[in-house]
Amino acid sequence: MIVLDANILIRAVLGRRVRQLLETYSPQSIRFFAPDVAFDDARKYLPLILKKRGKSDHDVSASVDYLEQIVERVDAETYGVFEDQARQRLHGRDEEDWPVLATALAWDVAFGVRTWTSLELGLRSGPPTVLRSSSRPSSKQKSRS
Repeated sequence: MIVLDANILIRAVLGRRVRQLLETYSPQSIRFFAPDVAFDDARKYLPLILKKRGKSDHDVSASVDYLEQIVERVDAETYGVFEDQARQRLHGRDEEDWPVLATALAWDVAFGVRTWTSLELGLRSGPPTVLRSSSRPSSKQKSRS
């Protein structure tokens, strides 16, 4: 199980590599999740990003809908219970991203969960692992393996 943030969802729409990874690994029993606010942010910011790039935003809704077939939307009532714990762990750095960490914490109650995000999050039990959109692990990730 891997929890994605809005930046990764946006990259899945704008680029090829992230979408390829999602399409390759989701049929192989790897489950991808994202909090509802990540999907909302992707829908909100993609038209602005595309407009800045001089591109049409006519397929944004369909693209995000397609992602929701691969990446499971997690509602606030599921991850909201972990808001305080997530905010504490993020204290002083991107605290507004607490839903991503809270989603990982919610699923980690029963399963080991990894996050795929643009920032590095310290997760719970076991060695924390953060997957980045690059294909090579960062030096911090290598040292954790």
